[in-house]
Amino acid sequence: MREFIKIHPEDSVAVALKVLEKGTEVQIDGRSLILREEIPEGHKFALQNIAAGEQVFKYGNSIGTAREEILPGAWVHIHNVKTGLGEVLDYTFAPRELRMEKTEDACFQGYRRTNGKAGVRNEIWIIPTVGCVNSVAQAVEKKARKYVRGSVEAVAAFPHPYGCSQMGEDQEHTRQILADFVNHPNAGGVLVLGLGCENSNIEELKKYIGPHDGDRVKFLVAQEWEDEVEEAVKLVEELAEYAGQFQREPISVSELVIGMKCGGSDGLSGITANPAVGGFSDMLISKGGTTILTEVPEMFGAETLLMNRCRNEELFHQTVNLINDFKNYFTSHHQTIYENPSPGNKKGGITTLEDKSLGCTQKSGSAPVSGVLSYGEPVRAKGLNLLSAPGNDLVASTALAASGAHIVLFTTGRGTPFASPVPTVKISSNTRLFEKKSNWIDFNCGTAAEESALEEVSEQLFSYVLQVASGQKVKAEEAGFHDMAIFKQGVTL
Repeated sequence: MREFIKIHPEDSVAVALKVLEKGTEVQIDGRSLILREEIPEGHKFALQNIAAGEQVFKYGNSIGTAREEILPGAWVHIHNVKTGLGEVLDYTFAPRELRMEKTEDACFQGYRRTNGKAGVRNEIWIIPTVGCVNSVAQAVEKKARKYVRGSVEAVAAFPHPYGCSQMGEDQEHTRQILADFVNHPNAGGVLVLGLGCENSNIEELKKYIGPHDGDRVKFLVAQEWEDEVEEAVKLVEELAEYAGQFQREPISVSELVIGMKCGGSDGLSGITANPAVGGFSDMLISKGGTTILTEVPEMFGAETLLMNRCRNEELFHQTVNLINDFKNYFTSHHQTIYENPSPGNKKGGITTLEDKSLGCTQKSGSAPVSGVLSYGEPVRAKGLNLLSAPGNDLVASTALAASGAHIVLFTTGRGTPFASPVPTVKISSNTRLFEKKSNWIDFNCGTAAEESALEEVSEQLFSYVLQVASGQKVKAEEAGFHDMAIFKQGVTL
């Protein structure tokens, strides 16, 4: 196993792939270097003298500036490096010529819906219009689990606290996200459960849902029934009968939409798991498929790398707005735009937001940016898409699913048990986490720091994702987890 890695020839730091003791002699770039202190796994050490105020380079890009002089072999982290990020910036389009060669098609076993869309699950979803009926929705889910049989794979309620006492964009976002899930092809049947007096009532929500199949989507207003749970369970029985008619069949991966997200990252995330997902993304796109990258605040510091991959200038300007709108969101709440990384990230070796962002955007691979999506907007363009959503794990993963992701790939160096409305594949950046939390983690990319090449790991991940798309349950599904969170920005009445 390698003990450390210098990611880019121009880097002024290397990353420890295991704990390196003080006094360890390392050979790098044809010379010897003595470590001045212990370097934890995933953390950085200086390869050269870095003067105070000088930029520190990792991934071939600046991850901040030195707070003080850093000597060769010294630990490089938050105590001696600070962010170089500022506020809203002006950007210039400097397009890169990118070519994505087409590769041979592949198939998964999915569900073909009557509207032509493809799904990877055949579940019955219970969507509350308002938080007031969350308990009712959960009671219905519990009583209706008896209908999980045949090709019906789950009955799941998605409680949330919104749908009333909201204004402006918050109210619009709630309605759009709920409508997105009503229309999601992973649901073979949907029960929309309303209260009756809420702002986002069923009749209002229907305007966002649009044309729909009455056999697939049922509606119930709780205030109109003596026993709303009993009536709802009857409707779920009808939905299960309808959904049970669908069977898996071969579907081209060109119809697959995969969301990409990271959380609880460590110093290995940008070296193993994230680039492995980037390799997966390139493979899927080369076969005509679609990926979505989100968590905009974790693009800060690496945004120009994405901007210059835009297919055209219009997409470039949309990406600029994507970035600057989120920066303005931070400053409008009197918050600094670089209040990141989290304590867990720092403990794992991530020093600044630039460090985190450059590792985070590795998930995008090398494909051109083909689309830029607003929050709640369904994906339309094949290829790599950028989605407006925050870095919060559950909010961002929900947003990916709402925009049409069949599956979310979630890379992590710390581990997390959460789920989203669609299968959420937990991908570890290190083998230790994979072995310790086998009840959480589905796929290990830690081997990329050991004996396996990144390309090989990406190919293994691609095969695994096709298995999940074809029905193999991920750990969160086996645990029965289904979570959802809607982005809230404004006033609650």
